[in-house]
Amino acid sequence: MWTERLEAVTPVFATWLRHQRRDSYWRHGSVCEDIGAIACAVMAIGGWADGYTNAVFRLLRNLKSPRLAIVGPWGHKYPHNGVPGPAIGFLTECLRWWDHWLKGQDNGIMAEPMLRAYVQDSVAPASHYDHRPGHWVAEQSWPSQANVAQRLALNPEGLAAKPGAILALSVCSPETTGAAGGEWCPYGLGGLGPELPTDQRPDDAYSLVFDGEPLAEALEILGAPVAELELEADRPVANVIVRLSDVAPDGRVTRVSYGVLNLTHRDGHSAPVPLKPNQRQRIRLQLNDIGHRFLAGHRIRVAVSTAYWPIIWPAPTPVRLTVWTGQSSLSLPVRRPRPEDARVHFADPEKATPTRRRMLQPGAVHRSICQDVASGEQRIEVLRDDGASVIEEIGVETALRKIIRYRMRPDDPTSARSEVEHEFTLRRPQNWDTRVHTHCAIACTESEFVVEADLEAFESGIRMFSRSWTERIPRDMC
Repeated sequence: MWTERLEAVTPVFATWLRHQRRDSYWRHGSVCEDIGAIACAVMAIGGWADGYTNAVFRLLRNLKSPRLAIVGPWGHKYPHNGVPGPAIGFLTECLRWWDHWLKGQDNGIMAEPMLRAYVQDSVAPASHYDHRPGHWVAEQSWPSQANVAQRLALNPEGLAAKPGAILALSVCSPETTGAAGGEWCPYGLGGLGPELPTDQRPDDAYSLVFDGEPLAEALEILGAPVAELELEADRPVANVIVRLSDVAPDGRVTRVSYGVLNLTHRDGHSAPVPLKPNQRQRIRLQLNDIGHRFLAGHRIRVAVSTAYWPIIWPAPTPVRLTVWTGQSSLSLPVRRPRPEDARVHFADPEKATPTRRRMLQPGAVHRSICQDVASGEQRIEVLRDDGASVIEEIGVETALRKIIRYRMRPDDPTSARSEVEHEFTLRRPQNWDTRVHTHCAIACTESEFVVEADLEAFESGIRMFSRSWTERIPRDMC
């Protein structure tokens, strides 16, 4: 059975690259194509540090069936294990939900607000947090009828309530801009792993930056900020990235939210259209949903760049983007604290008894960024090594090691290369010993993606299976 499974493996990332626009491959698996077909009750869960939180708000907005949502500060973890904390009694909430909908118990779960969300306070930027300060809020419906869109104009002198002078400002970010962005989908490793965005000033240095005045009072937002930009690009394929940040009085900059758009997809993902170079366009870019409280004395910052490596792949050629101030803006979903916020409470986290493991070899987690001063090449390395341990109840030894490497020169988008190695070992001493090693890589030219993959499987130290793939896939306006 193991051999049959190995024979059937194909590099899924190559399959994804064959579908660079929203075609039937993506539509058949997406509930948004016919969201009205969902008749069952839905409880949607998300975390602000996770890569998938926006789906929670789309479900609340579009479902017609009974629905609730909980969004906390967590990474890609269940909320009873949630990091950054605070964790909550998620299993208790699940039990209430299933007791009501599967057993018919009237336990008050459907009297809860439609959305219970954690609004995070301003904090200094850090690659990890064990806990995020903040508070829970309640929304009886979503979109909230009480929240107000506050428009901030992008003016030559910074952010302001009213549009200022119309001026063309240009930016051509180095292709390595984005190294302060952290992981796209943090797993909530907390103190074990540097996954989160760090101080944004290195990326801001290569972006168009618009700052507001110091806030006279705290400002709370919940939902998706939206940028409307009047812009033009000098290439037919270009990316635009907009970051919303919180600037502390001491100058440190914490990313709050961000959004990216391949401008050939400005009218949708099904049929991208190349840009006409140097022709003005008006585009709308929705940033990731977020709950955040800017403190008094802090500034709101908007930064616009043409690159965000390694979270997104670079455009085929360097791009100069021109943005018109006075005609571009960012809209913030501002909410006022309400009495019902104080009534949001969760039980303490409950967990199953952890599997007993005996460590054989300690693991390690690190993220490093370095630059070759001769070539300018930037190298990012992310290691997650879980070490080796024994599951004591069954005597099975496990080991997992993953390493990701990114390379890019700041002046050459075709120098981009991303590669991942995995090694997974399962063995029971005196009985069997298996190990699987994979290596995958993506590189590019201006017209193609180049994908490579290698798979090897070992039994008792002897290689019993291997296969390699290499494929060149034409770029489709990306």
